[in-house]
Amino acid sequence: MRREHDLLGELDIPEDAYYGIQTFRSVENFQITGLRLCDFPDFIKGLAYTKQAAAEANHELGYLSDEVYKAMIQACKEVAEGKFDKEFVVDMIQGGAGTSTNMNANEVIANRANEILGKAKGTYSPCHPNNHVNFAQSTNDAYPTGAKLGISLNTPALIDELKALVSSFRKKAEELGDNIKMGRTQLQDAVPMTLGQEFESYAASLESEIPQIQFARENLHTINMGATAIGTGINSDPNYTPKVTSHLAKISGLDLKAAKNMIAATNDTSDFVTYSSQLKRLAAKLSKICSDLRLLSSGPRTGLYDISLPPMQPGSSIMPGKVNPVIPEVVNQVCYRVIGNDTAVVLAAESGQLELNVFEPVMIYSIFESIKLLINAMKTLRERCVTGIVGNYAHCKESVHRSIGLVTALNPVIGYEASSDIAKTALRDNRSVYELVLERGLLSKEKLDEVLKPENMTKPRKL
Repeated sequence: MRREHDLLGELDIPEDAYYGIQTFRSVENFQITGLRLCDFPDFIKGLAYTKQAAAEANHELGYLSDEVYKAMIQACKEVAEGKFDKEFVVDMIQGGAGTSTNMNANEVIANRANEILGKAKGTYSPCHPNNHVNFAQSTNDAYPTGAKLGISLNTPALIDELKALVSSFRKKAEELGDNIKMGRTQLQDAVPMTLGQEFESYAASLESEIPQIQFARENLHTINMGATAIGTGINSDPNYTPKVTSHLAKISGLDLKAAKNMIAATNDTSDFVTYSSQLKRLAAKLSKICSDLRLLSSGPRTGLYDISLPPMQPGSSIMPGKVNPVIPEVVNQVCYRVIGNDTAVVLAAESGQLELNVFEPVMIYSIFESIKLLINAMKTLRERCVTGIVGNYAHCKESVHRSIGLVTALNPVIGYEASSDIAKTALRDNRSVYELVLERGLLSKEKLDEVLKPENMTKPRKL
């Protein structure tokens, strides 16, 4: 063990640990979620990029010696590469507006920099976590900036998985093709459509989320580095903000810009709200589609049974032969969690007071968790459900021919009143629309065959 001190006193820290006393106190204080910074490596990378950019700017402005600067840059790069992920031990939800996370990064980078310079961990000389790594910064600008970078860096993986799911639905739509089925509204028979049309609609609906996610991501690229404590820029050089922003953009490869009003940018967390809301929107669509898949595959003898989902596991401990739609079910549950996380983000954003929102940790945790859940859920849905779906074509076709919904096509030909009477009689007497129209002499067989041809009702046509 090694002995370290801070404002509150002294503590023994494991000798080989790169974190220090303030991180250690946080570990003791906040055992909340069981998920630590190391569970979200893109967040650590975002923090490392932020610290590196600060070092670049401060060295350029003459506030860091060449020796300390070079060691800090090497340490930041190693942290960004994931070499010290296990040293980021702070719980994702914490009091203190993220100070524990910021100090975890400061201590790891300082100790590694000193090690590079041949010094022992815990000496904090010549590189100190506050005096050097945190120079011209506060938790209140470094923490949200690191989080924004981390979320932005995590977003391409989310978009890639969404694109893969869209492609899977589109491929399935092509496979199911022009096979006719009954469309339904309000769980009642509506008018015919094709299985291909239904699955293409799922692909199109999800595809429209991609630009929305990209827009929400771009909002995160406005940062408040240089705001320091409350946005006034105390303890930072007048030229620090443009320099640190420029360096950070170059390091991260992102199109970053400094906020126009740093005080507003420090107390306003609406960029996190926008991003979380977009995740909620995607979750709502995914959940709706999964509920559809469960309905469409219901049965097999007493449900809709338009499609069959791939059987993944026995469905009951008491009912032999039962197979449940377990993959859509788990995705539904993930979506409920994401929607709940968004509620937490909104409540936390609203609860910020005066010049700082101290609840950023729960917002950031909720967003990172939602991204992770959605990526895993979409991958599971694609690989273990969508690709294995088969259409029950004969059953679908029979359902169309038995449906009262066919009468909709008669509206332009025999009028709404006559069509309604046909539908009412067919339903009451359990007879087909086709035979009733012929029986009443409303149309010739040739004309009726053309009007009631299901394939002619799946797209617009001349009446």
